[in-house]
Amino acid sequence: MKKQLLFLSVAILTVSAFAQESTDEFKPSGEVQFKVFWNYHIDFTNNATKKSAFELDRSYFGYKYNFSKTISAKITFDVGSNSTGSEYTAFLKVAQLDWKVASGVKLSMGLIGMKQFNDQEDFWGYRYLFKSFQDENGFGSSADLGVNAEFKLSKNLKANFLIANGEGYKKLQDTDGYQKFGGNLIFTPIEGLTTKVYMDTQSSATSDALTSFSLFAGYDASDWRLGAEYNKLQNGKKYSSPIDNYNLDGVSFYSTYVINKKVEVFGRFDQISSNILAGETTNWNSAKDGNQIIAGIQFAPVKGLKFALNYQGFNFKDSAIDNKSLVFLNAEFKL
Repeated sequence: MKKQLLFLSVAILTVSAFAQESTDEFKPSGEVQFKVFWNYHIDFTNNATKKSAFELDRSYFGYKYNFSKTISAKITFDVGSNSTGSEYTAFLKVAQLDWKVASGVKLSMGLIGMKQFNDQEDFWGYRYLFKSFQDENGFGSSADLGVNAEFKLSKNLKANFLIANGEGYKKLQDTDGYQKFGGNLIFTPIEGLTTKVYMDTQSSATSDALTSFSLFAGYDASDWRLGAEYNKLQNGKKYSSPIDNYNLDGVSFYSTYVINKKVEVFGRFDQISSNILAGETTNWNSAKDGNQIIAGIQFAPVKGLKFALNYQGFNFKDSAIDNKSLVFLNAEFKL
């Protein structure tokens, strides 16, 4: 009888342990994701043809699925304007597989999110009303076809190395077939301080290698943050248009003060400039060279919803061009 009771007790404990283990097992799951950028603006620029307008700048729709604790995939469609199509054309922006192959090592492949200015964009924090400096001025694409390897080298240092087509997510690989090679180092020496150096290069059949270089530093305190970056593009009008001796460089400074959990004020200053080509008297990009100024206040009533009332002005280096002056009401809603 004692042996039977002992056997029954062991059996019950075994079944209980197995049941507990089963509940702890990973269950594959997925989630729908979306993000929308909306705005209304009034244009005070001299001789502006469109004085005011409602706009739907961007709509992102996607799905993320976790196959296991270490392998996941996501797909995202970007719906926005297209000069050769309708005002709202859908592009496949991300079709990415992520695999944590080891502790501190992650591989991403497919149509992947790039690492060139994602940290700066996150630190700026207001993508829904204005792009980060490099994105706005064509120093790189936010997504591209390729492979990225990310390494956590220590508690305070991480790096990534990438190979990509270099044309961005709206274009196929060009006929030259040259890939972009690049990477960055991110160092956080103390709590709240992030520093980053990035560089990439891409060969061309018609010009010297197109290269992009940037430095970033940002400090995030409990109720304020301050970021600064320097960027340079050599031998290209933009990341996908290589041409000898055409260079761009610029700086961006941005800051935020958090009043409370729902309200914060922000400001930003950018300067973009181009070089003077041999035999010319003006900068090759003089029609776009100048200073960008942004200032505003954000209100976030609930999670996933943001509003920002802000001023956006641009002072052109060429005095013959009327400076831009606009007031925006922007909104972002996402899941």
